[in-house]
Amino acid sequence: MQVLERVTVTPGKGLDGDRFKGRDTSKRQVTLIQKEHLHAIASCLQREAIDPEVFRRNIVVSGLNLLALKGKRFRIGGVVLEYTGLCHPCSKMETALGPGGYNAMRGHGGITTRVVEGGELALGDEVQALLQ
Repeated sequence: MQVLERVTVTPGKGLDGDRFKGRDTSKRQVTLIQKEHLHAIASCLQREAIDPEVFRRNIVVSGLNLLALKGKRFRIGGVVLEYTGLCHPCSKMETALGPGGYNAMRGHGGITTRVVEGGELALGDEVQALLQ
């Protein structure tokens, strides 16, 4: 995982350079997690903090309850995403976070989205819900 200042996002392919290899029908083209949940997960594991890269999510947002985007389309920078579901943790979290990692992430894994309109997004871009 890498922290990027800016990235291009393409419908059906997700973020340029991501491990997601692309499928137009995929509901997991881009994943998001709340920064506030990173502290909650770390606390469950009795740690001070955990680097966001460990969680294998594409975008970290703060100051926004991602669940409020359920059933909505939203814009980040020049990209429009559509909420498609919850991003449940996988067994890889036991390896990445150690014993208890999977359970610590339950309810804190973020959301999955599909790319509606591609474009570029940058570190610090705001998340804006779109009227439908």
